Formats: sequence, structure tokens, C-alpha cells
Amino acid sequence: MFFYVVSIFIEERYILTEYHFMPTTLLDQDRIRFPGSGSAVSGSTALHIYDNDGMFQADCYAGMVWAAYRLGYPNVDIELIDRHFYMAFEEAVNEYSKEVNHYNIINNIFSVQGQTLESLGNMTGRFVAGSGLSYVITLAKDYGSEVGTGGRVDWKKTFIQVQTGVQDYDLQALIGDEKENCNRIEIKRVFHDMPPASARIYDPFSMTGMSYSNVLQELGFGAYSPAVQFLMTPIFEDLLRMQAIEFNDMVRKSAWSFEIKNNKIRLFPIPTYSYKMWLEYIVEAERGGSVLTNSGSAVASDFANLPYSFHVYSQINDPGRQWIRKYFLAICKEILGAIRSKIQVIPVPGGDITLDGGELRQEAQQEKQEYIADLREMLAQSGRFGQIEKQSAMAEQLQETLKRVPTMIYCG
Repeated sequence: MFFYVVSIFIEERYILTEYHFMPTTLLDQDRIRFPGSGSAVSGSTALHIYDNDGMFQADCYAGMVWAAYRLGYPNVDIELIDRHFYMAFEEAVNEYSKEVNHYNIINNIFSVQGQTLESLGNMTGRFVAGSGLSYVITLAKDYGSEVGTGGRVDWKKTFIQVQTGVQDYDLQALIGDEKENCNRIEIKRVFHDMPPASARIYDPFSMTGMSYSNVLQELGFGAYSPAVQFLMTPIFEDLLRMQAIEFNDMVRKSAWSFEIKNNKIRLFPIPTYSYKMWLEYIVEAERGGSVLTNSGSAVASDFANLPYSFHVYSQINDPGRQWIRKYFLAICKEILGAIRSKIQVIPVPGGDITLDGGELRQEAQQEKQEYIADLREMLAQSGRFGQIEKQSAMAEQLQETLKRVPTMIYCG
């Protein structure tokens, strides 16, 4: 008896269609249930990814027979045909390849990001060694632009003419509007300082500096000409005198300083003479244009375009194939459960038959989740980070073991 795609054996081979009994041939029944064999695998899968892989075709056909027996054939009818099995096996292989590729992409994206896809080629099944240092340096260039040590934004230098008695200046108007086509500028450095203390050590009017005549007089050589007589002093004396000059300027004089707000600068103290004050600045628009793009060759930019493809099935090892078989069986259960869930109860002479579609689907979904979790855990443990952690733990345990080894005592 059969309702659409669900069938059981009875003495007179009948199917139930639109709630009417109708005789059918054995050929019609084989179209909606597993007959015990199947057609050629090549060309019969859904995506045709592995049509040229002989190992895939052999394992796919063998997997179909194995899964049918696991589902109860021939004791019970299996409402699946060969194409269902082939599609499920192909999906299981793709799922395995997807999980492995996802893990490799996460591990390797930092090492290959920014490289051209042509130079990378197909990365599936290839070992990738790299630190990603070049990518880090590329990112760090923007920080270098901010502190003036490199990068992709030029620091420009110019000056403004400081006028006697004028304390406030609009740098945006003087530089940004006049020299940078009204673009917004950002001042990075202002050269507004007193002459360095090292240049005023021998200044007798700096109050803490010294002159040749003063030094010679203090040491009793005032009668000698400083042009032909020399005095050697230790370097720390020069350093102490420079520090004394700077403290004197800070305490007794108005400190040379400035403040900038919204590109408007105020100078301290009020200028008493005219001079050129130099500045370094950047154009803010150029900072926004420092983002790297590549309009030429296609590059590895993100998770979506790293060149990973489906694994070649014949190159997958036996543990991987066993995982594929188990996941394949779970998919078959899911498909069979979906088919049997179309009708829960089938009336037969003398009673009803309840199908197990819901239970099959629930069991299949749980198994699929468990298989995926196990595979991801295995990939994490076998990856470079997992292996480094294991090596570290082994080294620590080895050190603990060596501590308990008796130390030999030699007597001379």
C-alpha cells in the first residue's frame, strides 16, 4: 500500500492515491523506493562536482547500499531512490570540505590578506606559513603618519609672519585657505621656542651663563688673553649650566608657549619684534584618502574571496571519509523522515500504520549537529594554535619530570 511516496508491502501490490486503491506495476514502485541497486553515479548527482573522481563514484555507490541496509532494507521499504543517496553523499563531502576550508581560512587570512589571487592560486590542501607582519606594517603606516615617522600622508612645512604686538593668528585662513585650496588643515608641530640653552652658555647676559673673561678671572688667569689660552671643563658642567638657564627662563621670564583652538593660535609672550614662525601641518582630506584599495589585480581581501575550493575526494584520508559516511547517513535519515512526515498514519485493512518520519528527522538533525561539533573540535586541536598549546603543556610537564631526576654527586 502506498500514499504518494510512502509504501509498504501487502499481498496484492496496491498503492493508495487520492484515498483510492489503484493497482500499479513493479516498475512504478521502484521509482519511489529503493530497489536494491542504482544507476551510474557520474552525471546523477545534484551539483556534478565529483563526476570525474572515480574514487568518489565508487564510495558513493557503496555508501548508498550501506546506508540502505542501515535504514532497514530489505526488511522494510526505503522510500529513497539512487539519486537521493547520491545527492546526500555529495552534500556530506561538501560539508566536510566546507568545515575544513573555513578553519583554514580563519587560520591563514592574516598571512595572505592583500596578496593577489593569481599569486596565491588554489590554496586548498596547501600549507601556508606566514606571520602577517607585512600586513601589520601596512596598518601601522597610518599611525606613523600621525607622529611624523612615515606613512602615506605628507607633513608639509610653511611659515607665518609674526608681527610686533600681534598675538593671535588664524592658521586656517593663512595656510588652509590661501595655500591648500580652502581644505581643512591640521597643525602637527609649531616651532615657537626660545633659543636653546646650549647656544647661550657663554652669554654673560643670561644671568646663569658664563663668559671667557669671567671664567678666567675666577681661576686667576685674568691677565692672559682668552684668544690663546683655553680652559677645559667636564661635560656635566655644561649640562648643569644649560639646566640653570632653562629654569631661569621658566621662573624669571615669560615662558615661550602657545595654544591652538580650532586652528587659531595665540602666542606667548606678546611678540616684541617681527619674525618668521615655522609650522608643520597635514591636509585632513589626504588622511581620508590614505585607505588602501587595489583597482588592478584581484587580491585576497576577506573571507569571501580567499581561493579555497572543494577538496578532491580521492585525496581525503580515511578518518575524513568515515566522518563523511556518518554525516551522509544522517542526511539520508533526514530526507527519509521528511518524506514519511507527509503522512503520519496510513489506513490498512484491519488497522492503521504510523510512520516514524518525525522521529527520523529529529534524530538526523541531532546527529548532524554532533558530527559538526566533533569535526570543529578536532580541527581546533590539530590547528597551529592547538598544537602550540599542546607543545607548551608538554614542555611544562617535561620540566616537572626532570626536576624529580636524582642529581649525580661527584666526589673528587
